[in-house]
Amino acid sequence: MVDCEARGPSPVRGVMSEFGAVHYDTRQIFHGVLFEGRPDPHNPFVPIVGERVASDAEVASAFCGWLAGLVAGRPVFVSDNPAFDWQWIAAMFAVAEIENPFGHSARRIGDFYAGLTRSWPNTQEWKRWRVTTHDHNPVHDALGNAEAFDQMLRSFEIQ
Repeated sequence: MVDCEARGPSPVRGVMSEFGAVHYDTRQIFHGVLFEGRPDPHNPFVPIVGERVASDAEVASAFCGWLAGLVAGRPVFVSDNPAFDWQWIAAMFAVAEIENPFGHSARRIGDFYAGLTRSWPNTQEWKRWRVTTHDHNPVHDALGNAEAFDQMLRSFEIQ
């Protein structure tokens, strides 16, 4: 499970300050911090980006090492909003000139839930199962998504 905090419409005209990843099976976490950041008091969904603290190459390399220690083969990118989150991660790997370990695809939790409920519009109800508060700390948000996904599987008796 991956969640990104970024400012701007895309990596072309914005900046990712940080991201969090949670390995679903073990709940091990990775916190990739590129820039100092804090929520904008006027819009907490958007970070105020401060000084750079690590290069894309440093964070991308560390993330690859973390993934390699947990996943045999290609990891699957799962997110609340992969249309947003995946592009920032892909851009970080591109800038670092490191192959994106996730390849060119991602999975959306809301689409999985919509399929389980047999209602394509039902893409948000699963969020009620988050235990960890969704506070725009990307590690907390990714952990909450993993918790909700776990409850989703239990509720639908999926092993």
